[in-house]
Amino acid sequence: MTSPTPPAINLPDVLAEVEAAFDEYERALVGNDVPVLDRLFWDSPHTLRYGAGENLYGYAAIRAFRQGRPANNLEREITARAITTFGTDVAVANIEFRRTGSERVGRQSQTWVRMPEGWRVVSAHVSLMSV
Repeated sequence: MTSPTPPAINLPDVLAEVEAAFDEYERALVGNDVPVLDRLFWDSPHTLRYGAGENLYGYAAIRAFRQGRPANNLEREITARAITTFGTDVAVANIEFRRTGSERVGRQSQTWVRMPEGWRVVSAHVSLMSV
């Protein structure tokens, strides 16, 4: 059996697309732009988001969480960022962040997939480290 050819890593044009999608997500997150956040998640029951205090299975649960979340203290500083693309249709984005006024380190990971309608988050995980 022949080993599959590994995908090209960080093709410049694909990486630029994912970075732009991630930047749009980040602006929407700190600005509480729920319609943009909803648009950037894959509308599927297979989408999931593990948050700092919640496990959300499916787009509907993620959307309901966003709509009911308080819109205060959303500002954060990204202290580390790594985005890697695999071929032309899959990417992972990982950041470390600190919320304004907090010493705790947050971590966020996302899996992005190119869908017919554009880049969408299919899986996300947010956690906070103890001080």
